[in-house]
Amino acid sequence: MYFFGSMSNKLIAGVDEVGRGSLVGAVVAAAVILDPKKLIFGLKDSKRLNEKTRLSLYKNIIKYSISWGMGRAEKEEVDDLNVFQATMLAMQRAVMNLSVLPDYVLVDGNRSPLFPMPSRAIIKGDNKIMSISAASILAKVNRDKEMIALDLQFPEYGFSKNKGYPTVFHLTKLALHGPTIHHRYSFSSVKRYCN
Repeated sequence: MYFFGSMSNKLIAGVDEVGRGSLVGAVVAAAVILDPKKLIFGLKDSKRLNEKTRLSLYKNIIKYSISWGMGRAEKEEVDDLNVFQATMLAMQRAVMNLSVLPDYVLVDGNRSPLFPMPSRAIIKGDNKIMSISAASILAKVNRDKEMIALDLQFPEYGFSKNKGYPTVFHLTKLALHGPTIHHRYSFSSVKRYCN
């Protein structure tokens, strides 16, 4: 795991997203500039952490980072643009919502959006770069909260457990009840039930 926080007086932001493969809701992205003087231990890909650990790390990231920003692309933007373009847009918004703009951006994945500053995509960056891990945690905690809230409105789909992803349970309930207004109608698994 590499730090890449502030190197040679250059501010480095890590960026990651959550929800790209979900059938429901927004793609949520986060950008984080870690402070090299306030290291946060235990950072790793958010999917490899239990909920309690994620929430604890979330609080420390918010408290000790030089800057953090959130970005999102709503369900309508996913349907209008396609999920890839919506993901790029959410990442751009996350970086532009930083209170301190970075000199360089590191993005999880194999493609980086266009930013006003240089950037680089790193495959499995959420397991390699601490600032990307931090971003993945912020994005996941925030999106999970949204899905838990949505579950209260539509408990039959099990959003609090599946977070909108196409589990067997979710797909079964989708076939039974049809899509909600929060489902992504452009996704084939949803489109077949849009009557």
